[in-house]
Amino acid sequence: MKVTDLVKRLLVGRKLASAQLGETLLPKRIALPVFASDALSSVAYAPDEILLTLSLAGMAALSFSWEIAMAVAVVMLIVVMSYRQTVHAYPSGGGDYEVATVNLGPTAGLTVASALLVDYVLTVAVSVSSGIQNAKAMIPFLQGNEGIAAAVVILLLMAMNLRGVRESGALFAIPTYGFMIAVLGMTGWGLFRIFVLGEPLMAPTADLEIAPAPGYETFSGILVIVLLARAFSSGCAALTGVEAISNGVPAFRKPKSRNAAATLALLGGISITMLAGIVALANLTGLKLIDETGGSYFVQDGVPVDVPHETAMGQLARTVFDNFQLGFVVVIIATMVILFLAANTAFNGFPVLGSILARDGFLPRALHTRGDRLAYSNGIIALAVAAIALVLAFNASVTALIQLYVVGVFVSFTVSQLGMMRHWTRHLRTERDPRHRGRMIRSRAINAVGLTATGVVLVIVLASKFIYGAYLAVAAMAVMFIVMRSIRTHYDRVSREVAVSATDARMLPSRVRAVVLVSEVNKPTMRAVNFARATRASTIEAVTVAVDEDEVRRIVQEWEAQDVGVPLKVIASPYREVVEPFLNYVRGLRSDNPRDVVCVYIPEYIVGHWWEQLLHNQTGLILKARLNFMQGVMTTSVPYQLASSRYAIARAKRDSPAAWRHSGQGDVRMGQALDGRKRE
Repeated sequence: MKVTDLVKRLLVGRKLASAQLGETLLPKRIALPVFASDALSSVAYAPDEILLTLSLAGMAALSFSWEIAMAVAVVMLIVVMSYRQTVHAYPSGGGDYEVATVNLGPTAGLTVASALLVDYVLTVAVSVSSGIQNAKAMIPFLQGNEGIAAAVVILLLMAMNLRGVRESGALFAIPTYGFMIAVLGMTGWGLFRIFVLGEPLMAPTADLEIAPAPGYETFSGILVIVLLARAFSSGCAALTGVEAISNGVPAFRKPKSRNAAATLALLGGISITMLAGIVALANLTGLKLIDETGGSYFVQDGVPVDVPHETAMGQLARTVFDNFQLGFVVVIIATMVILFLAANTAFNGFPVLGSILARDGFLPRALHTRGDRLAYSNGIIALAVAAIALVLAFNASVTALIQLYVVGVFVSFTVSQLGMMRHWTRHLRTERDPRHRGRMIRSRAINAVGLTATGVVLVIVLASKFIYGAYLAVAAMAVMFIVMRSIRTHYDRVSREVAVSATDARMLPSRVRAVVLVSEVNKPTMRAVNFARATRASTIEAVTVAVDEDEVRRIVQEWEAQDVGVPLKVIASPYREVVEPFLNYVRGLRSDNPRDVVCVYIPEYIVGHWWEQLLHNQTGLILKARLNFMQGVMTTSVPYQLASSRYAIARAKRDSPAAWRHSGQGDVRMGQALDGRKRE
């Protein structure tokens, strides 16, 4: 096994055959951490974003955090109920893209796909960046190096996902469930201490006041509506990832739709409970956060104070477990890990959606191919590269990245709900069974409520976040839409060009003119000449380029001595070039008859080591690349295996012994005739 193959097997694992795809299907207990880790983990940063935005108006606005959190929870409940209809109606894995394409047309489908692809990239960037921000509470070294640290984490996540959905899901299950237990345990213990034991728990920032940012000193009128809308839109980051389950239905065990719907219900219930618990504890303990980039700051006794930034989760863990340090450490570690693993939702959703789009011709077809572990490896790598570029560009700043976030997912939510309403309306026209009609009417009502809620949120998000960075996300979606349309146009054009007509299958070339490139009179050249003669071309000639007079004279003498029976033509090259004079000669052989063909035979050395490639065949490679662009010209490589090629052959036999045994490769190339006799 080659060193590169060994490293690949260590990183990715053994290859899986296509027939083993069923072994990768997920039970609900694994599917929950695989597809829902993003939505579950959002409780670690959604409350922060609500409080940070409200802090711009100082103390007056913080009292609205509870109402905003409840509004976010209601929207999440509606979206979860709506997507339960989607996974039953469209279990093929197309999710929002399929719903929009089938019911609203290709343009709507491509709009949804553009939004989701951008949002998946942002999911990875925001989740990992938030994890880095939480990790700074325990690892001060990360201060100032957030972007690099986030890029390293994304690379590790990519490596884990390349091992396959089931294997990565098993790795992520324990920390995801650990996070649920840690957050629910912290919330329950904190509320127990406050309401049952009567202990006055106070967050580290409880005694501080917040001075509003410039322009927010008077919190009234239209400013209230604008700020609350912006805080609500930031808190709606908690809904990202809900749609991933609808894209991942094929990865569930049977019954797929039922298991996916059950997982969605679990996701909604747990996320809403954790979000409500975190915000309730924040209000009860007097927790405060400030947006330093926005201009708000802490004040104590009228004097500004500099307080190290700590997330809401960090402050609550420190407060609730003030006499139990291990509890604090567990919550922080669980939060840090789940935020990193939340990106796994995107690593499962993006490649699947990319595969479907590639199948439909909107993305490069390489994204439709499964890798060694039956995962869509190219999609995983593409997502990682895009997310790394983002975290490095924004230095893993959650506050900066969150402004780009949410827009895409609510575009897909809204269009998908409209598509589902069309779906139920279309089926109601033909359905006559009263029982089925009742179910469809209820489902349409749920999707109607979902459309209203997500549409309102989308308007709020666009209006409140556009100037703060959401325009970049909208621009990225527009660019993605144009790129995908262009790719589809290219594939359609190529399909039309290469389509077989009625005469193509029977039309033969009228003449074939064979040209053999001669750089030396040796065995590879003689083999090329013999192969050219075996094709019974209309004419055959050998061509050498006169770069050096003495060298050409020697070649001509040796050619005549061999009495090959094929004329050798010498092309003048006053500027000592090989490629351009040879190309001009071949170009001159082309006639006006479109059915004439020129076939160029190029001898090549086959070597066994990579460094030997640098010593041979460079001219041949350049010629082949240039000849490919000539109409009516074909190139034929005539390989000749040098002695060192036995090392490459040995490696091939070792890597694929069965394939090599049945292929019979190497016999002719090593100088053996097909009947087993040694060639002279």
